[in-house]
Amino acid sequence: MSPSLPAAVEVVILAAGKGTRMHSDIPKVLHPLAGTPLVQHVILTAQELEPHGVRVVYGHGGELLPATLCASRVDWVAQPEQKGTGHAVQQAMPAIAPDSLVLVLYGDVPLIRAETLRPLLKAAAGGALALLTVELDDPRGYGRILRDHSGAVTGVVEQKDATSEQLGIREINTGILAVGALHLKRWLAGLKADNAQGEYYLTDIVAMAASEGVTIVAEQPRAVWEVMGVNSKGQLAELERIAQRNRASDLLERGVTLMDPGRFDLRGTLTVGRDVIIDVNVIVEGHVTLGDRVRIGANNVLHNCTIGADTIVHPNCVIEDSTIGDDARVGPFARIRPGSRIAGQAHIGNFVEIKKSEVGEGSKVNHLSYIGDSSVGRHVNIGAGTITANYDGANKHHTVIGDNASIGSDCTLVAPVSVGAGATVGANTTITEDVPPGVLAVGRVRQKIIEGWKRPAKKP
Repeated sequence: MSPSLPAAVEVVILAAGKGTRMHSDIPKVLHPLAGTPLVQHVILTAQELEPHGVRVVYGHGGELLPATLCASRVDWVAQPEQKGTGHAVQQAMPAIAPDSLVLVLYGDVPLIRAETLRPLLKAAAGGALALLTVELDDPRGYGRILRDHSGAVTGVVEQKDATSEQLGIREINTGILAVGALHLKRWLAGLKADNAQGEYYLTDIVAMAASEGVTIVAEQPRAVWEVMGVNSKGQLAELERIAQRNRASDLLERGVTLMDPGRFDLRGTLTVGRDVIIDVNVIVEGHVTLGDRVRIGANNVLHNCTIGADTIVHPNCVIEDSTIGDDARVGPFARIRPGSRIAGQAHIGNFVEIKKSEVGEGSKVNHLSYIGDSSVGRHVNIGAGTITANYDGANKHHTVIGDNASIGSDCTLVAPVSVGAGATVGANTTITEDVPPGVLAVGRVRQKIIEGWKRPAKKP
């Protein structure tokens, strides 16, 4: 918020709508956009303005909204009966001081920017009623801005109440406004529900302001998508693509190479170093950090992970809640599950699953293996088809493999068990007891050769 504003700012976010056209049991404003609930986008934007308070008016879905967004620093205001936008704002007003500035936002208009809202607050601080309007080629469904012959705003007429002449107006009301609380409380008290919807329209305060001679300022956003709302899954999908395009553009400006910006989804936050390359169909969720010169192959899913400098993640991998060190190689077709730490220069190959394990520097697990609840030392080689049997049917147990150990192909290490530093485990061995350092452990059935044996033949 600009320090020059003379009054505290109170933000009221209207989020009580049912969202019938979403055809969902989930309240409309909890549907995700870029991995975050619609209303959470609006809350975060409001908090950028450093307001005195943020109040979210909720109704449909009951306590699901405050329960889902319990970590948000907002005050929740219940609206048990939905009687229109004016009625919704009324529910939040008793706790707002008369000398405050009130900014009204909407929980289903997620892409509004703080930079667009600041001029509204500045105008409201000067005593005006500040509206956010926009001109649309197709204004159907929106309230139209009414102006007199001099161009001054005189009111807003809703679509269902508009005359045929008024329906031709292209400037529409977004519903977003800022005004002094003293004005707003007085106007809200005078609202009537004598309209086609039988509701208390917040927009009726515009005509009240005009009749009192209050200055009405109409500001417009830089882009129409800032004020686009969500009423259906189709509109949600449209905004998703806009949000992703904006995020991809930001990454390109920061020097990231996106092989196809239209096939990249950022559903959280991404911190990047220099010369990062991301191939197509990569999904980033939660908080992800990529170091300098990281290369992410096609079709990867990265969730809450840190990947060190010069590491390559080959195509078709899933990395969740884990850390990958510098100059490592992962994939293709690898899964790194939560709680794993892969050290620098380690190799995790195709069809390998690592779960809640540490893999030391320079170690290699290259083929078709499962390493779970394990500590793997430095420069260990684990052959194809090896697993750590970490679950006994009731509890998980830990496996330790020392530095420079070599585990042959198709081995089973039955936890809890340890393999000492420098030890070798022969292929097709099942280890059920600790292996001392530096030894060879072999536990397989002795091979037999049976002469004259004939393979069974099919019956005629």
